[in-house]
Order: sequence, then structure tokens, then C-alpha cells
Amino acid sequence: MSAACSPEIVAFAHRLADAAGEVVRRYFRQPIDVAYKPDVSPVTEADRETERVIRDMIAAEHPDHGVIGEEHPPERADAEHVWVIDPIDGTRSFIAGTPLFGTLIALTRRGAPVLGIIDQPITGERWLGVDGAPSTLNGEAIRTRACAELSAALLCTSSPHYYEGDDVAAFERLREAVEWAHYNADCYGFGLLARGSIDIAIEPGMSIHDWCALVPVIENAGGVISDWNGAALTFHSDGRVIAAGDRAAHAQALKLLAGSTRTHHLL
Repeated sequence: MSAACSPEIVAFAHRLADAAGEVVRRYFRQPIDVAYKPDVSPVTEADRETERVIRDMIAAEHPDHGVIGEEHPPERADAEHVWVIDPIDGTRSFIAGTPLFGTLIALTRRGAPVLGIIDQPITGERWLGVDGAPSTLNGEAIRTRACAELSAALLCTSSPHYYEGDDVAAFERLREAVEWAHYNADCYGFGLLARGSIDIAIEPGMSIHDWCALVPVIENAGGVISDWNGAALTFHSDGRVIAAGDRAAHAQALKLLAGSTRTHHLL
């Protein structure tokens, strides 16, 4: 376990997820108002309150740490240690009453993710990835599965309707190469990849709070996660993310995605 992820920090991250889950469960499958952000993505009071609870706990216990979240402005984003939060990744699933969403909590040190949690508070599943230790699901070590050929791979993505421009054809090339595709999983699909149920997970437009927690979970389970060019994800990545449980399948997938370009990045 790395110095940035002491047992005390890991325990604190679990407390953050516990507190977030209490809020999410209170709102789940209850009448709730839905608003729409400028990018037309939905947001609810459950999203906002969950992030506020997490931020308040960080401010109380680690006031020198920064926070980047989806629903509120960044705080101390240039700090050595920055927490990156998505209170409800998969808000559409949450609104629909489908437990395929999750709370994402990451800790970065000098811009690199060193701890990640994917928490599904309805099913009671919690993935943890920490540098220097095997990833776990509810405390049990997990591994990605071997799948060297795309023709045998199971692929997941949130929705084929999220792809635009050159990305549409790139995704279709990949979809046609795999055995079959599953939709509407959001972060839950990346968790399933880490435990060896899914082989490829891909998204065309992730912000930092969408992917940051996924990196330690997948990498410490034996998988690989990158942008569509195969480069490591950073705060300045363009938002196109692909993960695979097998490096050979990842390399094949990157070849199929080649030629699709984007000039802007998502923060």
C-alpha cells in the first residue's frame, strides 16, 4: 500500500462511501425533482446532497486536501492531495430506479489517482482499488479475466447514442468485433470488468470525476484503462476512455478505434 493511502486514509474513504450511501438510499425510488444542466445531463437533490456530505467530511478531517466534484465548484484543486467525487454516476439509472449507478470516490496525489471506490449502495457492492494492493469487492480480492481475442469479448458502454462524429463509426467497428455488447451500466460496468465479468468497457465523453476512481480499481485488478490512443488518463485527457481486462484485447480495441479524433478535452 502506498504512502498516500495509509490504512487511516482507506478507512476514511470507506466512511465517505458509507455516508454517501445513507443519503442515496433515502432518495432512491422516491418522488424527486429532476433538473437539467447546460450539457442536458440530469441532476437531482440526491446528487447535490450526497456531494455536500462528502465535501463536509473532507473539510472537517483533511482541510488541506482539495476536492473536485461534479455538482459543486472545485476547492484547492492544486493541492498535493485532491479528492475527486461523482456522487451519483449514472443519474439516469438512479432516476429510473435501476441499481446500475454508483458513487465514485477517488484520491489523487500530484494529479495521479492512488485510491478509488465504486460504491453501489442499493445492492451493497463496494469496489476498492488502492495502489500497492489487490483490488477488492466487499473485501475479497478480485481479478480481471483473460480474454485475448475480441471475438470472445463482452463489451459495455452507457449508450450508443452518446457517440458523435467519427466516434460513431469507431464504436461500431469495436461493437462488431466483440461477441456482444451490454448497455446502461455506467461505472457499474467498469466494476464488473474489474471482477472478471466484462472484458471491454468504453465511453466517449467522461469527465475527471467519471473516470478517476475507476483507474485504481481496474489497474490493481490486473486490467488496463487509457484514452482511445492508449495514453494514461490525466486531468487533460479528452474524455474518451477504454478499459480492458486483458492487455491483448485492449491493444486490438485501440487499433479499431484509430482514426477517430477530438480536439477538446473534458474536465
